[in-house]
Amino acid sequence: MREAMARAEVGDDVFGDDPTVNKLQEVAAARFGMQAGLFLPSGTQSNLAAVMAHCQRGEEVILGQDAHTYCHEAGGAAVLGSIQPQPLTNRPDGTLDLVEVEAAIKPDDSHYAITKLLALENTIGGKVISRSYMSDAIALARRHGLATHLDGARVFNASVRLGMPVKDLCAGFDTVSVCLSKGLGTPAGTVLVGKKDVIDRARRIRKMLGGTMRQVGILAAAGLYAIEHNVDRLAEDHANAERLAKGLAALGLKVDPVQTNMVFAAVPKESAAALKQHLDSNGIVTLGGVKMRLVTHLDVDAAGIDRAISVFGEFFQRARAGARASA
Repeated sequence: MREAMARAEVGDDVFGDDPTVNKLQEVAAARFGMQAGLFLPSGTQSNLAAVMAHCQRGEEVILGQDAHTYCHEAGGAAVLGSIQPQPLTNRPDGTLDLVEVEAAIKPDDSHYAITKLLALENTIGGKVISRSYMSDAIALARRHGLATHLDGARVFNASVRLGMPVKDLCAGFDTVSVCLSKGLGTPAGTVLVGKKDVIDRARRIRKMLGGTMRQVGILAAAGLYAIEHNVDRLAEDHANAERLAKGLAALGLKVDPVQTNMVFAAVPKESAAALKQHLDSNGIVTLGGVKMRLVTHLDVDAAGIDRAISVFGEFFQRARAGARASA
């Protein structure tokens, strides 16, 4: 990937003449069966540009309470776009209840924001959303004249898990945001793909948000390499996540079922802080306290998984020994 970056032919993407960026946008759009693509620095900016391209000030997006776009993007749609989020509770499988979605669509009444967009996420919290569910959601949106956006930061994980090309998995969405720096392993970057008129609006919004860059083909080259070489290997990350989950469960931790590359483990409250410190000191990076999130990726192999399990085991072995000594 670094060799591809070093060899990248570059231009000025502010004026649309960086050939490597243009190729990445074309390749990504074709891969998803979309009309056009747009390279952006981050998934957060990509989602924001998409939502702002679909919605005007005073309009509304329906999305999940647990959606990254709602929870982890600093309220950008509301702050920068004056767009009202209408969050709904995600069900345990990550989906939204479509009956609740339909009920949340506002009538044509001056008292309400105008419902304009339905935004979904796949995967969400490591969970894969089925094609049949997304088809039903898209059909519901179309019946009510809503646009549809998919936060597909990890959509290739869903594609590999389901054995379905992303072109088929994402068919019908107006826009899809595809992160290149998650499991695909690039230094940075996201591609927003979709209908040409929406992408044209998103391009103007990207400029407004400060996301237009100059000789950025060096990053686009990494994205092209990742799409070509790092998609099928996501299955290795899924297998490693399953290996990790089984190892942690064997130590007595309660671990959620694993679908892709995320492992969620419940940690005793009294042990959470000390365990985090122990893991940090051994080079194992986690998120969370009593609900710990561990994510596998292309820089973690099976031997690394076994080492992580061993480090967890050392902690709990010492904890049990300490408890016996104080008893």
